[in-house]
Amino acid sequence: MRRHFEDILVGSIELFCAAAEHGSFTAAAQAVGVTPAAVSRSVSRLEARLGVRLFVRTTRRVSLSEAGRRYFDQCRQALAQLIDAERALTGHQGKPSGVLRLSVPTTYGHHRVLPLLPQFRALYPDVRFDVHVSNRNIDFVGEGYDLAIRARAPADSGFVARKLEDAELVVVAAPAYLARAGMPAMPAALAQHDCIGFVLPSSGRPVPWLFRDQGKVTEVAAGGSYCVYEDVLAGVTLARSGAGLFQAYRFTIEEDLRQGSLVEVLAAHGGCSRPFSVLYPHGRHLSLKVRAFVEFLLDARAGQRR
Repeated sequence: MRRHFEDILVGSIELFCAAAEHGSFTAAAQAVGVTPAAVSRSVSRLEARLGVRLFVRTTRRVSLSEAGRRYFDQCRQALAQLIDAERALTGHQGKPSGVLRLSVPTTYGHHRVLPLLPQFRALYPDVRFDVHVSNRNIDFVGEGYDLAIRARAPADSGFVARKLEDAELVVVAAPAYLARAGMPAMPAALAQHDCIGFVLPSSGRPVPWLFRDQGKVTEVAAGGSYCVYEDVLAGVTLARSGAGLFQAYRFTIEEDLRQGSLVEVLAAHGGCSRPFSVLYPHGRHLSLKVRAFVEFLLDARAGQRR
């Protein structure tokens, strides 16, 4: 981790943050340019002053304690504010730079976010990306993420959610499956069909399918012979192979619909959507790179909607 240590005095808090982000005193020392012993002594002095244990130490790595995670989140905000304050005083706001750690879900990541990253780096070549592609919940502080994109904004008021888009849902199936099983006319007919379920990591249960019925959104617990975990695109692959029906985001299967490898089903009851949002912890001071990327995403989605 390099956080412009030339701009501020290398002290206990900076070394603590480096160790927290790298999960290793040795890696933190290499990143900052001091010895591992210096990092260890600095963290020990900080723990003694605070009267709490900030790290759980093992022979291979160090990990933040519960108190350490809370302290780390506050320290990162404070350091970012100090850096911005010094830049403002000296008249050098600088350009976005450094590593941006981003968590994206599989579908939205592959189709909406990853293709945009080269465009962003063309604007801000000093920004590098660590991208985590998964649908599981993440620990912002413990895992050191700057931003996450999710289909369901958490109810937790500790997060700011900036909506990117309402992604339309559509039920699809392969022509071979429909020739074999028939075309369902109503959502209630799904009980007689093989429906491919996607299990939501946060609940461990299949995601209900959404339909419109007389202007109201209804949920249907669609079940069948297949359930997929982690990667929603696995459900698209199964549907394309004739395994059954699957409710997917339209942006993931547009090419299949054009080519005819998948056919839209129950279109008269469609039109439902789920919102995708970019998330970051409430109250966290946003660095230049994070602010620039959030605005870039919002502008990109607004431009695609026009």
